[in-house]
Amino acid sequence: MITCYLRYQIRMDKVAEFEAYGAMWIELLPRFGGTHHGYFLPSEGESDVALAMFSFPSLAAYEQYRKDAAADPAAQKAVAFAKETRCFIRFERSFFRPLFPKSA
Repeated sequence: MITCYLRYQIRMDKVAEFEAYGAMWIELLPRFGGTHHGYFLPSEGESDVALAMFSFPSLAAYEQYRKDAAADPAAQKAVAFAKETRCFIRFERSFFRPLFPKSA
């Protein structure tokens, strides 16, 4: 399993738009074989950081998702929405593998 961690710098005057963008991907990702773990938006205090995490069974499955999503009209619509609304300034993408407790 591989988990993608996204750290966004969002526009504070566009939080509602960013939330709408995130909702699109939460709905889309399972169609491509992934599991979305949600978006995490600023709550208390001043912050322009939002996070998201999702997993795929393997790096190869993630790479296939990227190819398939690039050709998918609904995914293209989500990307266009982000560009149109400019709801985030930038993002960073990192990949992790889980370490689970050993079975007893």
